[in-house]
Amino acid sequence: MNKKLRTEAVDFLFDAILSLKNKEECYVFFEDVCTINEILSLSQRFEVAKMLRDKKTYLEIAEKTGASTATISRVNRSLNYGNDGYDMVFKRIGKTE
Repeated sequence: MNKKLRTEAVDFLFDAILSLKNKEECYVFFEDVCTINEILSLSQRFEVAKMLRDKKTYLEIAEKTGASTATISRVNRSLNYGNDGYDMVFKRIGKTE
């Protein structure tokens, strides 16, 4: 975990996220906290990660998601050299083939 990321402010934000009870509350909260483009960018990266885990090609991913090859590469790097956060969540929600 990046030590620069661990701050009281980030802890406060994560506590707020953990307090959300359902998808509707997530929509309400994230629409207030983030711009629409920020939410769409996060969801795009998550979809890219799932497709990479499902062994889709960069071309297939770019065509389906509209993500740039730079974004796909960045997500791929996180999948291969990151903290395994994507995989942890995919296992919990059962979203890989």
